[in-house]
Amino acid sequence: MPRRSTTHHPESSNSVRRRAYLLIQRKIASGELKAGTLLSELALATELGSSRTPIREAVGQLLAEGLLELSPGGGIIVTQLTRQAIQDLYELREALEVFAVGRVAQNGIRSSDRERLNHLLAETQVLLKELKSSGAQELNAGQMKRFTLSDLSFHALLIRLAANARILKVVNETRLMIRIFGIQRSGHKREELERIHRHHKDILQAVIDQDVDRARKLLADHIQASANERLDEFDLWERESQLAGLDAIEALQLQ
Repeated sequence: MPRRSTTHHPESSNSVRRRAYLLIQRKIASGELKAGTLLSELALATELGSSRTPIREAVGQLLAEGLLELSPGGGIIVTQLTRQAIQDLYELREALEVFAVGRVAQNGIRSSDRERLNHLLAETQVLLKELKSSGAQELNAGQMKRFTLSDLSFHALLIRLAANARILKVVNETRLMIRIFGIQRSGHKREELERIHRHHKDILQAVIDQDVDRARKLLADHIQASANERLDEFDLWERESQLAGLDAIEALQLQ
């Protein structure tokens, strides 16, 4: 009787490259690799348990997507977003999401999808109740993580309902790039959370009513408000960085 082959099939190169891509992307999104950080191919390959080849291939893809960039010294660093880059990303996100929500409102949504969107809205209400009962001024890290997940899911589901996978992919990449700077922020305050919940609720109602123009306008206003918040945060961060630099120079001069 012939023996059954026990040949071990190594993990495909595509699978390893995908794991390398997700590893680097996750480190950027979590803040482990901060903006301006120099990448070490050797360290990443060691962590992944692979050669440097899939790391280099993943880096090439992330360079094309804008999450990584070449440093003046020739290395690869995590992209440091400029103010203009943040504004450009929000404008791109607005154009794509407004188109998508208009299509969804025009076509209408099923009751099951309405329930899923309402469930995501309910998570924000839970967080608001937790803030009120605790007396805290803003969401803590764990709560902010829950909010971010529900917020991303709300927007992503609306785009999925538009049945355009390319729009969803670009918007997801855009939001990830914005979070490169956003991870430095503190948690949402109660008034911010209330505003976002109100915006989401009104957008959903316009979609349910199949009011295309209102759905588009509400979502555009919502994204523009988020963009203005993020730009204000960037301006504050930039001022604080400049002041810190001046303080360091002054300290050196006094030595």
